[in-house]
Amino acid sequence: MNRLVILSSLIAAGFASAQAASFEDTARVRNVEPQYERISVPHKECSSEVVTETRRVGGERSYGGAVVGGVAGAIVGNQVGKGHGREAATALGAVVGALTGDRIDNRDNRVEYEDVPREVQRCRTVEDWQSRVTGYRVTYEYRGQQYTTTTRDNPGRTMPVRVSVDPLVP
Repeated sequence: MNRLVILSSLIAAGFASAQAASFEDTARVRNVEPQYERISVPHKECSSEVVTETRRVGGERSYGGAVVGGVAGAIVGNQVGKGHGREAATALGAVVGALTGDRIDNRDNRVEYEDVPREVQRCRTVEDWQSRVTGYRVTYEYRGQQYTTTTRDNPGRTMPVRVSVDPLVP
């Protein structure tokens, strides 16, 4: 019995919805208010400036004199000592010979410095805040009743509305 009541209710609801009608009409717009949002639009600002760098000019070192002096000093030191003294004399001769050979080889190398200008570009990101319209809050009137909605575009003086008529089923 319950199944029969439920089934007949569903059939009646189906017939009632089949009887519902909708149509389009025009409503009069009373008020339109743009809706805004603040957004950040980042962009880069760059500037150029000239900086002065100090660079080393000349003074390129050569290591050939140190190598030759070290070998010559080791040979001479090896000739001087006896026993464990010979090893110490060889090591000392190599060090003194390397230092002497380096000084002789690089004595005319003068280290000089010069200031060289160079352009440098510096950039930074700046946030530019803008207000952007996101939609419109529209108050409209249809058959003496006022309604409010939000639309993407400004509707103008009138706007189309869909009117739906549904029968009341007791």
